[in-house]
Amino acid sequence: MATGGETRRLEAIVLAAGMSVRFGAPKLLAPLDGRPLIHAALAAAFAAPARGVTVVTGGHAPAVTAAVEAFGRPLRVVHAPDHGEGLSASLKAGIAALPADTAGVFVFLADMPWIPARVADRLAEALDGGAQAAAPTFEGRRGHPVLLSAALLEPIMALTGDHGAGHILSDLGERLALIPVADDGVVRDVDHPADLA
Repeated sequence: MATGGETRRLEAIVLAAGMSVRFGAPKLLAPLDGRPLIHAALAAAFAAPARGVTVVTGGHAPAVTAAVEAFGRPLRVVHAPDHGEGLSASLKAGIAALPADTAGVFVFLADMPWIPARVADRLAEALDGGAQAAAPTFEGRRGHPVLLSAALLEPIMALTGDHGAGHILSDLGERLALIPVADDGVVRDVDHPADLA
């Protein structure tokens, strides 16, 4: 747990509720370096300066939950029963499960296994500096994970459909800290089996 004068009350959410339609099979269970794909996203979440990690399941929930539990670290698993409504449903399920005193939330996507080490620390530093949210960028493209301050959680809970917090972030202007990184892992996800090559 990182500190900045006082203990940061940051949490991490890993969104793992997708149906893997384009992949053709439960992609979060696909092997990557000898382990399920989702384990790489979990490793990134546990490397963040967060006091807890919450995984949100939806599609293929029993198998995904088993893979998450096999990671072997203490975490919280919540199910989004309305995950079929889109990304907003799983994001809201994760936020609703967080402690009431949460000051900020890292949002990781379970199909992004190449998040570089230390990027989450840089996002936390931006929040410490007064930003309302922070996100990494690669060659001008905004990526993940995103760190959201507690001030943004109420409007996010009002989202509907297959939308994340993208438009909320866009409306922040200079209150959104964009952190350039030299690693495309912040924008690289897995949609098809060939993406794991």
